[in-house]
Amino acid sequence: MNYILELKNVSKVYNDFALDDVSFSLQRGFIMGFIGPNGSGKSTTIRCMMDLAHIDSGDIHMFGVPFHKHVKDLKQRIGFVYDQDVFFEDLTVERNKQIISSFYKQWDDQVFYRYIESFQVPLHKPVKALSKGTKMKFALAVALSHHAELIIMDEPTSGLDPVFRKELLDILLEIIQDERKAIFFSTHITTDLEQVADYITFILNGKIILSEETETLLDEYVLVKGVKRLKERIEQLQPIMLKETSLGFEALLETRKTQQLETQSDLRFERPTLEEIMYYFVKSQKA
Repeated sequence: MNYILELKNVSKVYNDFALDDVSFSLQRGFIMGFIGPNGSGKSTTIRCMMDLAHIDSGDIHMFGVPFHKHVKDLKQRIGFVYDQDVFFEDLTVERNKQIISSFYKQWDDQVFYRYIESFQVPLHKPVKALSKGTKMKFALAVALSHHAELIIMDEPTSGLDPVFRKELLDILLEIIQDERKAIFFSTHITTDLEQVADYITFILNGKIILSEETETLLDEYVLVKGVKRLKERIEQLQPIMLKETSLGFEALLETRKTQQLETQSDLRFERPTLEEIMYYFVKSQKA
């Protein structure tokens, strides 16, 4: 299969943290959401993907070739939106653009200025005078202005107002209409991903917990709520996590395990959100 992005058994050890055998892949024409709580390894994984940190073992392929052997050429084909300041803070947006554009063979000023106008980014203000949200809009405009095939975004909606977050999701859906492109979108705001992501990859404590289609994932688990006297029965089914509430309990359970419970009138079954799935997996690790 022709993957635009593929990680195989990637490991990276630091003094206080490690990526452990990270593997997942993304095809052209799709959006992958990369989720996990803060400190779970999302940014570290992206740093390894972008060769900002050297992996200890494993392989990273982009566009079907080993990334570390073709870094310079492949970065021409990647649009990168990072969650930290990467611009010349004392220079204006326009001057930053002039410097950055010189590094890209396919830079398109017309596309850049269209996004800058649409995002209402002031060209003649120094970057340090911009709000966090406006800096992110500028970074997005840069990422979209050299006809990148793979867009990698690290927490792009963090610090953005709800209106622009919705606009950003519309932009991503517009980009992905070109089936030669793909988007890798790291965030802890899972509600954004439910609207746009075709696939979800969940990382926790440096390990991949799951990587699958969004709809399949949401169908695979069910939130079960009930009175306390039924708690023991649910525990026998080995839920991902169960917690007591003032009225009884609620638990995240694999959907396939609920068939024998459907006759219980004192139980409620709800489709979980991505946020709830992530919450219960995180809590299960701490239990």
